[in-house]
Amino acid sequence: MPPAGGPPAGFVPVVRQAARATGRLVLAAATAFGSYLFITVLLLTAVGTVAVVGAFLLPETVLLVRRIAGAKRRQTAAWTGREIPEVHRPLTGTVRERVRTALRDPGTRTDFRWLAACYLYGWLPVLLVPLWPAGLVVDGVGCGLLRRRAVVLPLIGRLADLDAAWSTALLTPSPKARLAERVEELTQTRAGAIAAHAAELRRIERDLHDGTQARLVSLSMRIGLAKRACDRDPGSVRGLLSEAQDLADEALTELRHVVRGVHPPILTDRGLVGAVRALAASSALEVAVRADGLADAARAPAAVEAAAYFVVAEALTNAAKHSGAPTAEVRLIRVPRGLRVRVRDEGRGGADERGTAGVSAGVGTGLPGMRRRVAALDGTTTVSSPVGGPTEIEVELPCVW
Repeated sequence: MPPAGGPPAGFVPVVRQAARATGRLVLAAATAFGSYLFITVLLLTAVGTVAVVGAFLLPETVLLVRRIAGAKRRQTAAWTGREIPEVHRPLTGTVRERVRTALRDPGTRTDFRWLAACYLYGWLPVLLVPLWPAGLVVDGVGCGLLRRRAVVLPLIGRLADLDAAWSTALLTPSPKARLAERVEELTQTRAGAIAAHAAELRRIERDLHDGTQARLVSLSMRIGLAKRACDRDPGSVRGLLSEAQDLADEALTELRHVVRGVHPPILTDRGLVGAVRALAASSALEVAVRADGLADAARAPAAVEAAAYFVVAEALTNAAKHSGAPTAEVRLIRVPRGLRVRVRDEGRGGADERGTAGVSAGVGTGLPGMRRRVAALDGTTTVSSPVGGPTEIEVELPCVW
């Protein structure tokens, strides 16, 4: 039983939920009111575009509509818990190019469709005015005295749900827009993959030219000297052959290093978990490795394992050089749609992908190269490195187990 003189126990949650829905509807009303005022700008833009003189206003108007629609998307996502994708083509270039892009962008049509509909359903928050006093009286008596379920105040929540449902349906990008965005994304990742492949070829060529080739040339020279010394100075042949053997060993070491850069043999022999544990053992840091769901699971594709291995290697190398942390943690997690890799150090942080600043993982060209390698497999890279630390790099690589 509720305390004497206090509000009914079942009435308080109803009021709280109605208050939360009211806040949502007030924001919706503010957005609708702004859209009503914006009709003046639209009319001026339409007149200016028709007159050609004011055509430059169109891209700016479209950008303003995008901001208003973006605010509505965020409001709706906060209420429903589901993000609404925002797909727009960038408005860049000359005035003519920007106007052409604004007119042809499917996202522009989606935003203006919502804006037009908002003029019709934007008045929903006005119903708050009669619902609140009626709800406090009817539901207060019904819940407090008659112990019945509230019937008026829950309508406020339903109004908020209705506004969110209509906004979601109107602001969700069309399949054509999503497809165009996907094509653009794949075009960028393909360009990144080609650039990464070219950079890898240049690195291999440089390593072979500066290391292995130079040692093989020296080896050939030592063998030639040894052949000429066989008749004139047999005593020096042993020393020349010893130098030649050392050069051959160094050339083999260089070749192994190049091969490991292409595809580490340890991945084939020991799998991803074993290869990462070997990386951790050879690191200058004390590295803890955790593998969740990978012990008895089928192995990921070779390209995915290689990308994960190089991500861990790059992150640990940069953390050892720049973070100042004595320890690091690596987690390999099997997720339903792929593999997640997380590398964390408690160092100074401040990682900068541009290479102009930063003291922890990702300094220099490490992070951009890592992102290109992951993006080539349609994966995602997330970096968190506030100044003062910690630095955490999380990569998710899609694959089928």
